[in-house]
Amino acid sequence: MKSIFIEDLRPKIDLLNEPFLLQEVAERTTKDGRPFILFTLQDKTGTLSGVFWDVPATVLEWARPGQAVLVSGRVNLYKDALQVNATDLNPSFNDELTDFLPFSARPVDDMIQELRQTIGRLAEPWQGLARHLLLNETFLPQFAYAPAARNMHHAVLGGLLEHTLSMAAIADYLADHYPHVNRDLLLTGALLHDMGKPLEYDVENSFAFTEDGRLVGHIVRAIVMIETAAAELGTLPPDDLRQLVHLVASHHGNLEWGSPVVPKTLEAVLLHQIDLLDSRVQGFLEHAASDSDANGWTVKPSPMFRTELKRPSTL
Repeated sequence: MKSIFIEDLRPKIDLLNEPFLLQEVAERTTKDGRPFILFTLQDKTGTLSGVFWDVPATVLEWARPGQAVLVSGRVNLYKDALQVNATDLNPSFNDELTDFLPFSARPVDDMIQELRQTIGRLAEPWQGLARHLLLNETFLPQFAYAPAARNMHHAVLGGLLEHTLSMAAIADYLADHYPHVNRDLLLTGALLHDMGKPLEYDVENSFAFTEDGRLVGHIVRAIVMIETAAAELGTLPPDDLRQLVHLVASHHGNLEWGSPVVPKTLEAVLLHQIDLLDSRVQGFLEHAASDSDANGWTVKPSPMFRTELKRPSTL
């Protein structure tokens, strides 16, 4: 059972068989040929880097991302950041997943209620399609607890729903701000654009990619789900369906970012920019909150922005 969490750690604290989740593991060799590993630990309060010098061969056989581990060692300050210098690692099999994986700061039940209200504001046939897909009693729990990403932004249980609702609120605002926007199309696109992600990430394995995530991906999976539902309902006109599929297909914005097409409609351009805005702002806030020095600057460069960030004074 966990007795201390990452947010509680300070330099010179000793750990004795303390459970964490291995997030990353990299095998290395010193100049004189001795093996060691660099790793990242995770629990529901954050992440922490670590090193295990002269790591035994038996540890190298089983240490993989997603494995719960019992860590012994000392917390040190290395390059102005906390690091665990491990003296022992052992696999753990009896720990609760909720101790390891971070949750959205927003209660899931509150977000589900907001999702129902947002869908209820759509006109038909958009409302019926969104309700059929997202409020399905089998799919809704998967959607509500999925992360929006493996890292960078909203990488928490409930993160996908939090990201989706934030995007929907921005979409609703921008539909008023800019002329000629099809509000129902844009809002439905915001609600459904990432609905393939519950099938892309394995929440039981530290958000690792599933086989479906590796071979199909959330964009293609969402399009298949939308087209299947539209065929079952028979209420969405073919051109409206095509417009919605284009939003989902192009929401990453660039071919090199994984979209099979680039945005070519007003709503698609807006959806891509909304997705980019919400992910970047959340990524900024998450990095600034988890890593800052006494002057309010992050110690490590943000992997998203590739520079140190200034923490907002109210964070």
